[in-house]
Amino acid sequence: MQILIKNAISNARTDPELSQRQALLARRISTRHKIRMPYELRMVFCKKCKSFIAPGVNSRIRLGRASVKSIRISCYLCGHTYRKIISQ
Repeated sequence: MQILIKNAISNARTDPELSQRQALLARRISTRHKIRMPYELRMVFCKKCKSFIAPGVNSRIRLGRASVKSIRISCYLCGHTYRKIISQ
Protein backbone atom coordinates (compact mmCIF):
# COMPACT_ATOMS: atom_id res chain seq x y z
CA MET A 1 0.00 0.00 0.00
CA GLN A 2 2.78 2.41 0.90
CA ILE A 3 4.57 1.86 -2.41
CA LEU A 4 1.37 2.42 -4.41
CA ILE A 5 0.51 5.65 -2.57
CA LYS A 6 4.08 6.91 -2.89
CA ASN A 7 4.00 6.26 -6.66
CA ALA A 8 0.55 7.86 -6.94
CA ILE A 9 1.80 11.06 -5.31
CA SER A 10 4.84 11.21 -7.60
CA ASN A 11 2.72 10.56 -10.74
CA ALA A 12 -0.06 13.00 -9.82
CA ARG A 13 1.16 15.89 -12.00
CA THR A 14 2.33 13.91 -15.03
CA ASP A 15 -0.37 11.21 -15.26
CA PRO A 16 -3.45 11.85 -13.08
CA GLU A 17 -5.35 8.78 -14.32
CA LEU A 18 -2.48 6.47 -13.37
CA SER A 19 -2.18 8.06 -9.93
CA GLN A 20 -5.94 7.64 -9.31
CA ARG A 21 -5.69 3.99 -10.34
CA GLN A 22 -2.70 3.33 -8.05
CA ALA A 23 -4.47 4.94 -5.09
CA LEU A 24 -7.62 2.95 -5.83
CA LEU A 25 -5.59 -0.27 -5.83
CA ALA A 26 -4.03 0.59 -2.47
CA ARG A 27 -7.45 1.31 -0.98
CA ARG A 28 -8.89 -1.89 -2.44
CA ILE A 29 -6.02 -3.93 -0.97
CA SER A 30 -6.66 -2.52 2.49
CA THR A 31 -10.40 -3.21 2.36
CA ARG A 32 -10.13 -6.67 0.81
CA HIS A 33 -7.57 -7.94 3.31
CA LYS A 34 -9.04 -5.99 6.26
CA ILE A 35 -5.81 -4.10 6.91
CA ARG A 36 -6.13 -0.67 8.48
CA MET A 37 -4.33 2.02 6.51
CA PRO A 38 -1.88 4.14 8.49
CA TYR A 39 -2.97 7.72 9.16
CA GLU A 40 -0.41 9.16 6.70
CA LEU A 41 -1.92 7.09 3.88
CA ARG A 42 -5.54 7.76 4.83
CA MET A 43 -4.84 11.50 4.74
CA VAL A 44 -4.49 11.51 0.93
CA PHE A 45 -8.11 10.44 0.36
CA CYS A 46 -11.08 12.80 0.38
CA LYS A 47 -13.48 12.19 3.28
CA LYS A 48 -16.56 12.73 1.11
CA CYS A 49 -15.94 11.36 -2.39
CA LYS A 50 -13.18 8.91 -1.32
CA SER A 51 -10.99 9.85 -4.28
CA PHE A 52 -7.22 10.34 -4.17
CA ILE A 53 -6.19 13.95 -3.58
CA ALA A 54 -2.62 15.04 -4.18
CA PRO A 55 -1.63 18.21 -2.32
CA GLY A 56 -1.41 21.11 -4.75
CA VAL A 57 -2.65 19.12 -7.75
CA ASN A 58 -6.33 18.44 -7.09
CA SER A 59 -6.65 19.84 -3.57
CA ARG A 60 -5.94 23.05 -1.70
CA ILE A 61 -4.30 23.12 1.73
CA ARG A 62 -4.55 26.19 3.96
CA LEU A 63 -3.65 27.00 7.55
CA GLY A 64 -6.57 28.06 9.75
CA ARG A 65 -6.42 31.44 11.49
CA ALA A 66 -8.82 30.69 14.34
CA SER A 67 -7.84 30.24 17.97
CA VAL A 68 -7.67 26.48 17.36
CA LYS A 69 -4.78 25.77 14.98
CA SER A 70 -5.90 23.61 12.09
CA ILE A 71 -5.22 22.72 8.48
CA ARG A 72 -8.07 23.11 5.97
CA ILE A 73 -8.04 20.70 3.03
CA SER A 74 -10.36 21.39 0.08
CA CYS A 75 -11.01 18.76 -2.57
CA TYR A 76 -11.27 20.16 -6.11
CA LEU A 77 -13.28 17.14 -7.33
CA CYS A 78 -16.27 17.39 -4.97
CA GLY A 79 -15.65 20.76 -3.28
CA HIS A 80 -15.70 19.32 0.25
CA THR A 81 -13.58 21.11 2.87
CA TYR A 82 -12.47 19.43 6.07
CA ARG A 83 -10.15 20.36 8.91
CA LYS A 84 -7.38 18.59 10.75
CA ILE A 85 -6.55 19.95 14.21
CA ILE A 86 -2.84 20.61 14.89
CA SER A 87 -1.82 19.61 18.39
CA GLN A 88 0.53 21.97 20.18
